[in-house]
Amino acid sequence: MNLENQINADIKQAMLAKKKDELEALRAIKSAILLLKTGKDAAGGEVSDAAGVAMLQKLVKQRREAADIYQQQNRQDLADEELFQASIIERYLPKQMSRDEVEEAIKGIIAEVGASSPKDMGRVMGQATKRFAGQADNRMVSEIVKNLLNQ
Repeated sequence: MNLENQINADIKQAMLAKKKDELEALRAIKSAILLLKTGKDAAGGEVSDAAGVAMLQKLVKQRREAADIYQQQNRQDLADEELFQASIIERYLPKQMSRDEVEEAIKGIIAEVGASSPKDMGRVMGQATKRFAGQADNRMVSEIVKNLLNQ
């Protein structure tokens, strides 16, 4: 079942169960999918899996950033709402890799590429970004690559 069909089915379930908060998050995903489908990069009105994962990651990131801002402004009620929506959206993302798993994989990439100094970070990040698409946060990957290349 593709992402759009799954979201539509989950929207129906949330409506029947009268889960207002969950429904709001699901509708935000559906809206983003529709924008993707009608965008300039859409091929025949279909959303590829890679584009769908990237879109979901963007939505989660937006929710987390908004929650941080709300917490700084002492609006925990709004921050909790944003974090709840982020948790709903994360259900549709692939399983995230742990920091240890990412670190081991990056060590392998460094060996493959033959990287030895921080100057090689671009080559390592290029490979890592492709390999971890949707499975690891790029900020964490970048941090690990910097640490390993600076040793």
